[in-house]
Amino acid sequence: LARDPELVVSGAFTYKSGLEAAERLLSLDDRPTAIFASNDDMAVAVIALAHKHALDVPSDLTVAGFDDTQTATAIWPQLTTVRQPISDMSSAAIDLLASHLDGDANAAVRREIRSEIVVRDSSAAPAT
Repeated sequence: LARDPELVVSGAFTYKSGLEAAERLLSLDDRPTAIFASNDDMAVAVIALAHKHALDVPSDLTVAGFDDTQTATAIWPQLTTVRQPISDMSSAAIDLLASHLDGDANAAVRREIRSEIVVRDSSAAPAT
């Protein structure tokens, strides 16, 4: 897909910035059918604003977040999100720090840690 700059709105990873970003997106003449937020707080704000605009999530708008925080399951509809393996990420960071402290400061390190999409009630196929 071609990137449309009008559909990319920056935020500050806060609920408030999620409201502001969602307002810009949902006010477009050709509003999106899905919004992927940078974190769950912003995604929850998108869902709140969608309700304010009388949009049904997920029938009118799919919403997804990132982090799989407790908030993701404390709202309705429950949020589809990306779960990060925080424990694995922390272990990798400690290993990297230990290598650095052992004198391998210049060693190139690449470690891939898989995340997981957790599908819940805020996502659906676009309406036709």
